[in-house]
Amino acid sequence: MSNPESTDNSHTYETIAAAIRYIRQHAKHQPSLAEVAAAVDLSEYHLQRVFSAWAGISPKRFLQYLTKEHALQSLKNSADSLTAAYAAGLSGGSRLHDLMISCEALTPGEIKAGGAGVELRYGVAHSPFGLALLGWTQRGLCYLAFLDDDTERHAELCQQWPNAVMLQDNPGAEALLKRIFPSRPQPQKLHLLLRGTNFQIKVWEALLNTRSGQFYSYSQLAAATGSPKAQRAVGSAVGANNIGYLIPCHRVIRESGESGHYRWGAERKQAIHGWEYAQAMRESEDDEMPRP
Repeated sequence: MSNPESTDNSHTYETIAAAIRYIRQHAKHQPSLAEVAAAVDLSEYHLQRVFSAWAGISPKRFLQYLTKEHALQSLKNSADSLTAAYAAGLSGGSRLHDLMISCEALTPGEIKAGGAGVELRYGVAHSPFGLALLGWTQRGLCYLAFLDDDTERHAELCQQWPNAVMLQDNPGAEALLKRIFPSRPQPQKLHLLLRGTNFQIKVWEALLNTRSGQFYSYSQLAAATGSPKAQRAVGSAVGANNIGYLIPCHRVIRESGESGHYRWGAERKQAIHGWEYAQAMRESEDDEMPRP
């Protein structure tokens, strides 16, 4: 996996996002690799190196994961898996690569108090998908947003915790991102502190039971939470998610196969799609390799 320690990571992500933007704008004629490379001012050779260093696969294979055909097949494959996983409960916590995720919800009283008496640390650090702003308390991570506008996201975090003692801690944010995106897979545990209504939390818990590299529709997510007619409410819950990537709202797409909206940008959503699917495929291939 990519290492967020390097500031080159953000520049690499910008190149990936620009390539995805070009592909989205010219989707009707399916641009060639040479056309995509020219659009981002790179040779095909250098574009190959950028994708391989970032996702671990070739750009041609990466771009195959962004097609509508792949998305529709993924939706078909995931039709029953989400409902079964949610029904099972997965009491041991959700697994993201080697990261075991557990969570708890703020009580209505705690939300009303606005963080009074709470020390909230926050910081900005590099991720494989650009700069990210993280917020956390002693009880767990409560905020992860990808940044296009630092001021707007910081204001959002402050509005959610108006009475908390805010302490900037960029090294702490960097350490957290190293756990989320380790340079080498290693067993880790991470606890999330959720802020939302009972229904929103139910939707987020269902998302935590989804599989990496797979897509799910709003109707599948609604059915998994036991409210098959609540697709609109599910969409609102997905859009209200404050913990990007870890609560994987990026895996929810339209039934047409279109990627749809994303709180942190359409190109970033598709970048996460391709990157995550590449990681999942690499892990699957590693598992299938014969052991000495």
